[in-house]
Amino acid sequence: MAIRTHQSISGFVASDPQLSQTERGDARLYLKVGIEHYRKEPDNTFTQLETTFHDLIAYRGAAEQGAERLAKGDNIIADGRVREYSYERNGQRYEGEEFIATRIGHDLARTRYEVDRTERSASGRDSAAFAAPQQTAAPSATAIGM
Repeated sequence: MAIRTHQSISGFVASDPQLSQTERGDARLYLKVGIEHYRKEPDNTFTQLETTFHDLIAYRGAAEQGAERLAKGDNIIADGRVREYSYERNGQRYEGEEFIATRIGHDLARTRYEVDRTERSASGRDSAAFAAPQQTAAPSATAIGM
């Protein structure tokens, strides 16, 4: 079976993420993403070129998680597709493109953080919150027959 691939972008969150709702009530996340560009020189050094800025949109779960976990300045990687659009307003025609992200996450090569590996239940909730309390103190001498 062939490996399925998608378009992706790597950059930084350049604006405060904005969470809203679509007309159907789905979560919608909007943010500007900055992408740094470099040119490799003949002497194997790199020259930084102009940073470009692009619209990034996510819907439903990706939007909710992105709004909760992302902040301006975060380095991210997003998986999805580019969508071109055009519209007319007051007789003026506007055209552009946006990245529709289906998955968004922090860039592991540029972000330091800790991973919570607490087991999750099938509903996605933290199962530890619903588990029976565990004994944390050492057993007393009388409890172990001394």
